[in-house]
Amino acid sequence: MATLPSLADAPNTLREYETIYILKPDTINEMVADVNGRVKTIIEERGGQILGVDNWGKRKLAYEIKKERKGIYLFWQYLGNAEIVAEFERNMRMLDPVMRYITVKLDTDVPVGGRESEVNDETFELAATTAADEEEIVTGRGAAVEASSDDADEASADKADASADDASADKADEASADKADEASADKADEASADEASAEGDSKEEGN
Repeated sequence: MATLPSLADAPNTLREYETIYILKPDTINEMVADVNGRVKTIIEERGGQILGVDNWGKRKLAYEIKKERKGIYLFWQYLGNAEIVAEFERNMRMLDPVMRYITVKLDTDVPVGGRESEVNDETFELAATTAADEEEIVTGRGAAVEASSDDADEASADKADASADDASADKADEASADKADEASADKADEASADEASAEGDSKEEGN
């Protein structure tokens, strides 16, 4: 059921709102994108306008919420009405990753299209990506993970090079062995030929 516009609002105007919601710290980017997509649909299908969306990353909470000490903060700025806010917050209550949310009214009687949006496909997609939290930045844990990945790549490359070197060495050994066998065979043939010649000479001398 649609909410009737407030008589306090001027015709053909919207209100400007900010909503911040906090997701569980282990929420993966795909799930963040799902929540953001639902919010976008709620605002746009009801005639609102999204002005800005930002993922503030994983931050430490002021106090524990649902046994969590950190959360992923999402910031939305938009034009809408009471119906949009009500549906927005109804979904926040239903979605499992959402731990807390708050909506603040910033302005009233904003003409439809009277604010410039800073949101495009790229910025909206970026809002689903959660950066490293403050603890990871301070401790360098994120960098350590990156370094570990680089080390693993280097180790794999070293192993590949070592394998290639071993293979080359094996081939070289095989070639050397073949050459040695050929040389031995040639010497054996020469020795046999010499013996045969010697025997022939002896027979001639006897005759």
